[in-house]
Amino acid sequence: MFPEYDVIVVGAGHAGCEAAAAAANMGSKVLLITMNMQTIAQMSCNPAMGGIAKGQIVREIDAMGGYSGIVTDESMIQFRMLNRSKGPAMWSPRAQSDRMLFAGKWREMLENTRNVDFYQDMVNGLLVKNGSVYGVVTGLDHKIKAKSVVLTNGTFLNGVIHIGEKKLGGGRMAEKAATGITEQLVSLGFESDRLKTGTPPRIDGRSLNYSQMEEQKGDEEMVGFSYLPTKKITAAQQRSCWITYTSPEVHDILKTGFEKSPMFQGRIQGTGPRYCPSIEDKINRFAERDRHQLFVEPEGFNTVEIYVNGFSSSLPEEVQLKALRSVAGFENCRMFRPGYAIEYDFFPPTQLKFSLETKLIENLFFAGQINGTTGYEEAACQGLMAGINAHQKAKAQEPVVLKRSEAYIGVLIDDLINKGTDEPYRMFTSRAEFRTLLRQDNADLRLTEKSYRLGLASQERMELVKTKREAVEKLKEILSSISLEPEETNPFLESVQSSTLVAKQKAAQILLRPNIGLENMKNYIPSLKNALQGFSKDSLEQVEIQLKYDTYIEKEKELVAKMSQLEDLIIPDNFDYEKLVSLGTEAKQKFKKIRPRTLGQASRISGVNPSDVQILMVFMGR
Repeated sequence: MFPEYDVIVVGAGHAGCEAAAAAANMGSKVLLITMNMQTIAQMSCNPAMGGIAKGQIVREIDAMGGYSGIVTDESMIQFRMLNRSKGPAMWSPRAQSDRMLFAGKWREMLENTRNVDFYQDMVNGLLVKNGSVYGVVTGLDHKIKAKSVVLTNGTFLNGVIHIGEKKLGGGRMAEKAATGITEQLVSLGFESDRLKTGTPPRIDGRSLNYSQMEEQKGDEEMVGFSYLPTKKITAAQQRSCWITYTSPEVHDILKTGFEKSPMFQGRIQGTGPRYCPSIEDKINRFAERDRHQLFVEPEGFNTVEIYVNGFSSSLPEEVQLKALRSVAGFENCRMFRPGYAIEYDFFPPTQLKFSLETKLIENLFFAGQINGTTGYEEAACQGLMAGINAHQKAKAQEPVVLKRSEAYIGVLIDDLINKGTDEPYRMFTSRAEFRTLLRQDNADLRLTEKSYRLGLASQERMELVKTKREAVEKLKEILSSISLEPEETNPFLESVQSSTLVAKQKAAQILLRPNIGLENMKNYIPSLKNALQGFSKDSLEQVEIQLKYDTYIEKEKELVAKMSQLEDLIIPDNFDYEKLVSLGTEAKQKFKKIRPRTLGQASRISGVNPSDVQILMVFMGR
């Protein structure tokens, strides 16, 4: 019934979709297997993409030729660039999406991708022989063969849903859990554990009083996520979000449900996400706070359904509703469905190679929540890399590994494999030591050429990068050579409370002053406006960042160069750590378990000291 595939992807969430698209666009014959064809790329929790560090990841996925950025641009109902008041390293794009449109667009793009086949069934086993996977077994007992398999099971592996004292088997509300895979992998020697996540109630927007809430509009400038020219809504077409707050009264009502809370009564064993706690967890942990912020987010253009961000809960439904009705603006709210917690299996990611292939079983790749991460963006970028590497493996090519200095994606995967995780991992800018280099504005300059050489990023993307690079260099020349006269420049300088000129000065020098932007300068100073005619806003922004932050960028590049010396020192796969008698016991155990590829990676493993790395370096004759 089925041909042999190059790559089988199990699960069609954010990780699975990016994996299937990447492998197929590189030339692999791909089968995407999902339990429900109607829930491809479903936004299981909040209807939003991007945010702090997450927006950078979406831009990196796009720069590599992934689909998440395009889909987000074409389904957004609101766009905001977060942290604009800070330096460009912190700017992070975020979009509210139309939930239905997002999933529909994803499916459309996958259906229009050559080499992708679809099949609706549950995968409940793997075909394994001599330590290598060669296909999957489905619930309908189909044995489908492939050269590589990517598992992106999300929250479905032995998923259990909790609402108060009620306990339901399922991977998402009204969808059954997946069984069989965990048990088989454990029998093959894998370590598994449990994690928890949760989601808030969904509310009928017609029952809310928005006059009691603070309106939060989108940006006037719709930057978006994709470096390709995508079709986006206008600023005027955006939908507003709203902010309201809990109160001591709300907290008191919630506390009445604690005796039936699955989390507090020990029925949930898995650890939940630290940075997205449930409302009951928040009022328990932060007892000194008398209110918590709630974001009221519309689910789309043509629906009244509302997502209450910040009110994730697994308390009994009646307690959730009663507490919500004490929130300002929610006095008469009607609930579409309650919030719930979900517990699921994951596999500690220290069991993976940096290609996301498992160490135990060859040709088997893991991506997304199965690796202990949380978030659409984290899942999508792992899917992209697993898809790339599953293709590489199927075609007997070298794996692709992004460095920490190249991408947030590199930071995420490096963290997971070197440090592991005992709670759902979420990306932040603070996790990246080279964040001045890893900005959202330059992901295309960093990654597209690499991806193009792999055969993933398109010619169109490469041409756009080439044009941008050339424009930036040209602009640097212009700004460094053009001298501005005091009489035409001083009125502008006075308007921004900057000291005036007494003699001619190069435009590049004036740009280095605080509170001065190139766009403003251009609009105020006629000679500059003439010189910069025809350059895109994107190129102008890029040259401004590069010139203003040149010193910091160069310092980081020097640091990268120093660190890369360790990254280039390869540790042989079969290295015998037992020979190193002077090595600390913990370091020895960690090295044997994780088997780092380079000295740089060895130095970032938790519990490894600089002296351990030095011993390793000496022994390797470095």
